[in-house]
Formats: sequence, C-alpha cells, structure tokens
Amino acid sequence: MNVLFICNQNQNRSKTAEALFSKKYHTQSAGLYNARPVSKSQLLWADVVVVMEDEQRTEIARRYSREYLAKKIVSFSIPDRYKYMQPELITLLKTRLKSLL
Repeated sequence: MNVLFICNQNQNRSKTAEALFSKKYHTQSAGLYNARPVSKSQLLWADVVVVMEDEQRTEIARRYSREYLAKKIVSFSIPDRYKYMQPELITLLKTRLKSLL
C-alpha cells in the first residue's frame, strides 16, 4: 500500500511518519507550505493520504479537487508541536495508524 503523509512544512510530523512506517508500507511525505509542496503526482501515487490536521485536508481539496475526491484521506489530528522522531510523536502516530488505517 502507498501511503502519503502530509503536514505543513514536512519537517517533523510527516517526516517521522514516513520513516516510522516505511518498513510496513511504501511511504512518502510532503508539506503544504514549504519550498516543494505536495504535488498532483504524489496524490495520484498514494492509495491513502494521511494529513496531520483537518485543515490540511481542506487545503488539499482546494488545490487538487479532482484528486481529492478520488482518494481516501484520513486525519491523524496531531497538532504541530512535536519534533522529528520525538517519542511522544511516535506513540501518537502508532496509535492513530492502528485506528484509522
């Protein structure tokens, strides 16, 4: 399964998720407000798109409405207050993945 993780800058939350789940799934990560924001081709590649906050789902729908309607998009509801590979973030990601995917 191809899983695309998205957060605002692609520095902490989505990068951690990409690394954490790369042995179980084919993973990529992207940001929405960084130098290289999520692309249409990344959305097309993904079987599942995971956003860290509901607002990111709204932004994807705004930018890529056609692709958005064709994808399974889930929100992990993880706020932007964690660092890359922070133990609390890892625990949250594992818990959310079990309940949403």
